[in-house]
Amino acid sequence: MLRSVNDLKGLSLRATDGEIGSVDQFYFDDETWTIRYLVVDAGSWLVGRMVLISPISLGNVDWAAKLLEVTLTRKQVENSPNIDTHKPVSRQHEAEFLGYYGYPFYWGGTDLWGPVLHPADLSERTATAEARSVPKQESIDRHLRSTNEVNGYYIQAVDGEIGHVEDFLVDEETWSIRYMVVDTQNWWPGKKVLVSPQWIESISWKESKVHVDLSRETIKDGPEYDDSGPVTRQYEELLFGNHDRGGYWL
Repeated sequence: MLRSVNDLKGLSLRATDGEIGSVDQFYFDDETWTIRYLVVDAGSWLVGRMVLISPISLGNVDWAAKLLEVTLTRKQVENSPNIDTHKPVSRQHEAEFLGYYGYPFYWGGTDLWGPVLHPADLSERTATAEARSVPKQESIDRHLRSTNEVNGYYIQAVDGEIGHVEDFLVDEETWSIRYMVVDTQNWWPGKKVLVSPQWIESISWKESKVHVDLSRETIKDGPEYDDSGPVTRQYEELLFGNHDRGGYWL
């Protein structure tokens, strides 16, 4: 099932021995469009501190109670490496964080989750010696992006702008971002459309703009997104069929 990032923000997280805070935002990998970390506001427990939680660490999810269970202790979370969420998270810091928990590096090898493999499939694995080692030189390319940062980015079709990013829809099992929810109010008042990362041609981070290889008319002719109910496979087939593209499930 697909979940809205805006709805996920504010969910409570509970470790094996107590509450640890609430979801503030998410970091996703802009190469695979997969959520890599939940950024958690620790609140009064760790005043002024944000902590990262990997989807690998998530246990049961009670959507009705808006509660995410985490398979970690509060002490483990408290002693995790500090991350300054006001600055870009470097590959070096990620390696330190993943090494602390004994998780494999998602940017190398076969230990990846999303868009097919579930994070839960990795939760019982132990990191290899290679996965625990911290790179000697930090990668120049940074592919970790904040959902808060990309929210509001303009969508640029091949023949002009069509709106801006309002939300993201995430697969609750693989934690892959399946769609950006685009508000087109300046062009089609009141209409929202879904744009798949598969249609992205490039992203200008400096200009805060996402370029897609579709025309405005093609997107306009697609089905309107209604956030009052779940996205059905029938709707997705209609969406991808209108754009003459294969769906992510193929």
